[in-house]
Amino acid sequence: MKTFLHRYHYISLLLVVIVGIFFYSCNRQTEELEESTFGLIQTRILTPGCAISGCHASESDNTFIQHHLVLEKKVSYANLINIEPSNLNAREEKLFLVKPHHAEESLIYHKLHRADHHAKDYGNPMPLGLELLSEGQVEFVRRWIEAGAPEKGTVADASLLEDMTPQAENFEPLLPPDEGMGLQIVIPEFTVAPNFEREFFVYKKLGNADQIFVSRFEIKMRQNSHHFILYDFDSSIPDLFRPAPDFVRDIRNPDGSNNIGNMLPMAYHVFMIGTQTPYLDYQFPEGVALAFPADAMADFNSHYVNKQSKEIVGEVYVNLHTTPEANVTKIARALNLANQNLNLGANQRTVATKSFSFDKNISIISLTSHTHQLGEKFIIKISGGPRNGEIVYTNTDWHHPSFTTFSPPISLQAGQGLISEITYNNTKSNTVKFGLTSEDEMGIIFGYFYEE
Repeated sequence: MKTFLHRYHYISLLLVVIVGIFFYSCNRQTEELEESTFGLIQTRILTPGCAISGCHASESDNTFIQHHLVLEKKVSYANLINIEPSNLNAREEKLFLVKPHHAEESLIYHKLHRADHHAKDYGNPMPLGLELLSEGQVEFVRRWIEAGAPEKGTVADASLLEDMTPQAENFEPLLPPDEGMGLQIVIPEFTVAPNFEREFFVYKKLGNADQIFVSRFEIKMRQNSHHFILYDFDSSIPDLFRPAPDFVRDIRNPDGSNNIGNMLPMAYHVFMIGTQTPYLDYQFPEGVALAFPADAMADFNSHYVNKQSKEIVGEVYVNLHTTPEANVTKIARALNLANQNLNLGANQRTVATKSFSFDKNISIISLTSHTHQLGEKFIIKISGGPRNGEIVYTNTDWHHPSFTTFSPPISLQAGQGLISEITYNNTKSNTVKFGLTSEDEMGIIFGYFYEE
């Protein structure tokens, strides 16, 4: 009996030792991983700034369908190394999310490093809406990539993470068109309060003494812009609602409530040009141009979202490149087709469909889309005629929608039209409807056409 008990205690003690060694080994491996260069990138950069709800935390985030990237610590390394990005420009440039030994060919480096950011349009810098990484943090990431981007081991000086020098300002204004070849209009620097969403309008002259024909336009903005649009007003706008020139009309009061008086003119807006991306350079097909009358005015609309705890600066430049009237055979007109009947139930996907028809024969030369963050997929189909039901436009990145030009144009006869079919993924606990803030939703087809 004693022998049995001795053996039992011996075996029990041995098991305790083995289990202890196992857990010690596991804990030690975990500590080593967390103390590694990549471990520090995870805990100091990715987890607090990227792997947050609504961004890159899980496949349940409403933005996942756009970026297909989860940066939660259990999967982030495998999801970064030698993985092709979703951003089309980055794919065309043959970038990877992280390409070991090549920071310049790694999209994550460009997204975090503002100084490189506008070399190509890879979308907004990250973290979106938050304060950018410091110079030391970016350099820490760069050195990790250049050292082969290992998952384990120390390959960069951790003291770099304590260098909180802000990244240098690198926004370069657009140079104006050559004299006699166009004009430039500017919204000069303005501020956006901490943790605030600022959207405003200002009605102002474009500065053209004579009629002009615009064959190309450029728009460039500082980071954290949601969109910029130039609007005209419908001829039916009452004089009472037509805004005073050069007066900034914020649609939100300082406490975040809506300024209804400043919002009333919006009911009479007619889209002219606009973009959601930080930079857009759009060229109309040969012979096609937008016409602006002499002494034209437009309602300038800028929308910025600031999720930081400090004030940020916005700024917008617009170049209108002109062509002689003799070169113009077709006058471009803007599409602005909105589905405002949105009722997106909480915690569910909804497909919202609306048809639009035209009363004249038209040729569509370009299409783009506009939704807010719950927009998962935007499809545009032809309605009626021999191409009925044909999909002509698809976008899955609400923040950087593609601007598609059609050559030859899409010809539609009177009575035919377009259908918007938008999939929304409402991950919120409340119903969402059509509205003006980034927390509301929209579903708009923008684009250009000319009459046959």
